[in-house]
Formats: sequence, C-alpha cells, structure tokens
Amino acid sequence: MPTVSSVLVKHLSKWGVTHAFGIPGKPVTPLVLEMDQAGITFVLSKHEEGAGLAAAGYSFASDGLGVAVGTAGPGGINMLTAAGQALFTNLPVLFITGSPPIGEIGKVLGQDSTMFGTDLVKMFEPVTKFSARVDRGELLRNYLEHAMDRAFSGVRGPVHLCIPTDVLSEQIADFDLTLPDAQSTTIASNLDMAASLLAEAKRPLLLVGGALHALRAYGEIEAFADKWSLPVATTPGGKGVFRTDHPLHLGPYGLGGNVLTEAYLREGIDLLIVVGSQLSDLEIPGLAPPCYPKHVLHFDHDSRFIGRALPVPTTPVLGNIRANLQAILQFADARVPARTLPGAYILDEAAAALETGDYLSGRQVMEVLREQLPADTLMYGDAGSHSFYAIKYFDIYVPGTFYFEEVYATMGRAIGYSVGAKFGAPERTVACLTGDGCMFMNGTELSTSVNHDAPVLFLVANNASIDMVDKGMARHLGKAVGTTYNVPLDAAKFGEALGARGYRCETEDELRAALADALQSNQTCVIDIIMDPHEIPPTMKRG
Repeated sequence: MPTVSSVLVKHLSKWGVTHAFGIPGKPVTPLVLEMDQAGITFVLSKHEEGAGLAAAGYSFASDGLGVAVGTAGPGGINMLTAAGQALFTNLPVLFITGSPPIGEIGKVLGQDSTMFGTDLVKMFEPVTKFSARVDRGELLRNYLEHAMDRAFSGVRGPVHLCIPTDVLSEQIADFDLTLPDAQSTTIASNLDMAASLLAEAKRPLLLVGGALHALRAYGEIEAFADKWSLPVATTPGGKGVFRTDHPLHLGPYGLGGNVLTEAYLREGIDLLIVVGSQLSDLEIPGLAPPCYPKHVLHFDHDSRFIGRALPVPTTPVLGNIRANLQAILQFADARVPARTLPGAYILDEAAAALETGDYLSGRQVMEVLREQLPADTLMYGDAGSHSFYAIKYFDIYVPGTFYFEEVYATMGRAIGYSVGAKFGAPERTVACLTGDGCMFMNGTELSTSVNHDAPVLFLVANNASIDMVDKGMARHLGKAVGTTYNVPLDAAKFGEALGARGYRCETEDELRAALADALQSNQTCVIDIIMDPHEIPPTMKRG
C-alpha cells in the first residue's frame, strides 16, 4: 500500500505542480524524498517566508497550485506572512507543515507544532481559507479534498495542512481526486439596473483594481470600457490590468496618481464604476467631498466593504467579477458617444517631471526600464516608493505584466514572487522591482534564483532609506526617525556575493547598458540603481 506522502505527491504531480518551495527538516523529509522520486523539484529557499512567497509567485505565473513546505514549529511560523500575502492576492497555495509524531504529542518535543507547543493549525487559520492537522492517514482524502475545494472555489486563496511525520509514512488505501472546476460564475441579479445606470451616466469613471489580476479578466475589462466608452483610471493594485496606450486610459489614481485623473475627478463625475477594488486608503487618498461621485456602481465578490469608503448612494453588483463583466455586455449600448478626456494636463506634468539633478529620478528610471525591457516582461513591484514611481510612470503595453498589491503590502514579497514566477513561467523575462529596504529583508532569495538556474532580473531602487516611510514621516509629522541607513546597501556587491551578476548605475546610460547586458546574459542579475535620496515620491496624499 502507498504512504500518505506518496499519495499526496501523486496528486500534486497530477495537478501540474512541477516545483515546491521550502526548507526541509526532519518532520517533512519523507515528503521531500517522495517529491524527488516523483520528479517534482524541491527548491531550497533561504527562509520559509521566501519559500511561501515563491510558491505564491509560482501560482501567479502558472495560474495553478503553488506548494510551500516548512518544518514544524518555527519553520511553519516563518511562512505565516507569506500565507497572509497569498490570501490578499487570491492565490491558491498549499502550505504544508510538519509536526512531531502523533504518538508523542504531549511530551516536550523540539520544534513542537501541536496544541502543546506553537499550534500551527490555529496560527494559519486567520491567514488561510482552511487550516487543519491530518491526525491519521485515513483522513488525508477528506482533508486534501476540502483544502483544494477551498483553495480553488469561489475566490481563490491559500490553505494549510499540518501532517505529523509518522502520519506521512503511514500506509493508506490509494485514491484519486481532481481539482475543482474554475472559479464560481455566480452572476448578479441586478445587471439590468447596472446597465441603466451606465447608459444614463454623462460623466462616468471606471476605477479598476487589482482583483482583476487574479481573475485574468483583462479582456473583459477592456471590452466593458469600450462598450460604454468609459474613461479608465487604475488603482495602485490595478496597475497592469489595463493598457496605458488605450484611448480611454486616463492613468493611475490614488497613491502614484497623475494630474489627468485628478483633473477629470475635479471636473465632476456622476457615476464611479468600481471594479476589483475595495477603495482602500491608498486607492482614494485625499478624495474630498466636492469631488465625490453622485453614485457608485461597485462590482465585487464581497459585500463587506461596499459603501464604506464613500458616503454616497451605492449600487453593489455582487458575484464573480469576471462573469458579471461578461454577462453585462449583453446590455451594452454601442451608441454611447466618445468621452472627452482632459489631455492638456499631460504636457504640464511631463514638463514638470523633466527637472533632474545629480541623481536618477523615479521618472527617468521607469522610462529607461520601459525602453529596455521586453513588452511582455513579468514585473513584480515590491512595497515602497519605487513601485509608486512605476505606478505613475511605467507604461503597460501587455495587460497582466505588472503586479503590485497595496493593502497587505509585505516588504520583500516581490523578491520571492519573482523567483517563483520564473519557475512557473520559465520562458518569460521576469523582473523584480524592489528597494534597498526590501532587499535587506528578503534579499537572500537571490541565492535561490542563482542556485536553481532560474534567472531573474532584480532592479533595486537604492536611496539608503525606507523611503516611503521616511518622506511620509517628515511630511506629516515633521521629523523622520529610524528610516535611514548609516551604511547603505551595496546591492551590486550583495548580489555578487550570492552568485549573481552585479551592476551599479548612477546615470541613464549606465542603466541602459546594464539592462542590455543583463538581458542577454540569461543569468540572475542585480542592478543597483542609485536614486535621488531627496526626491519626494508620489505617495504624499496619504496622511
């Protein structure tokens, strides 16, 4: 009879998992050996948080199941942050943790993860859709089936199974499970009402959020905007969902927003159509009552936050966002006239942004990156000012090629996401846009990229500080404390120490040359971009 480990690994292989990420320890070694025998590559990460983030990046790029493995106790605890990030990203990731032998529970045991120790099951509950311990081999089928149902049904998300080491080696009857079908296609019952609001709107604005990334609803949102001739603004998390060269694209709004979207709002809108956003404080900062829309039409799968951010009449459109966007097109009136966009504001902002000093500015960096990187490069933006420069200035020619999450906002997440994404989509160019603060946190995952020959381009915006916090504290509190590094990171040398190619860039020409060399090298590369430490990032609207 097969063991729990072999049956579990059989299913992972059947479900298309080619790589699992983690750090082995005694409680999970039977599982790691089974993966090796089945041809699933176990990617040795440098920290369990990095492993969990890499599993999420793998899921994102492959549009499938990600797997992260951690040993008992602290190994599992180290993955909690990554689980929370996967939950906010709506990514199906299976977190597997070990546990001391079930027969030894209650004794003083090293790295205990049971209720007598750290109880990983309870710890994972708030940051996953399902968390359980498999106490007996015969329970694997029920728990695995339920975990996958929760991971893939409705709004996707992470799940956790804690399996004691003796249970992993227990023999059980074989079985076969299939992954659940695609996400729920629940359609709202009031699409006719929503269509009427759209048809009657004189000055609408479509505000697009990051939930559309998880749904891969890029074609649907563009068709929706085209049918009703809706000017489009993107939230920080919505960056990458909509082409910036589309005629209806106004630009970003919120932190990293531009004057064009601000101007359109100031002139008044009668209908704000919110799709894939819950209107966080980073998405509508500084939106004052004089600029409030007269009505909000809000597409979301979750009613909890609808109507909370703006005190105006709101019509919810509940259910699967992608399915609702597809269904509402049948109501579309193709005779809606084209909207007039305030394009004159673009030149004003461009002229102001051309003022440069002795350092590279955020705009300069983003324009050089766009010039040099292939249009279909998968870029993951980390938490910090660098990503908000991208949100404001980095053009998107292929939807789904830039990802940033602004609510949970784990620092260093893009490092792990990018490493995992390269395994999930090895044929694509993958770039990580990160900062020196994020690199200090999770930068050792560069070694994972190097050791497993999964070349990622790491772009490090280096201004010797936790810039977004530094400038925000100084602006709003009058003084910044604990935000700068007396000994700055030398990211190029750091990368070289871990086996990557390192470049230090202080000018546009140096950056262009480094990018050209890195792209042709097919190696893990770290480009240390020395940024202006005094430049005020486009994040000051948030108090």
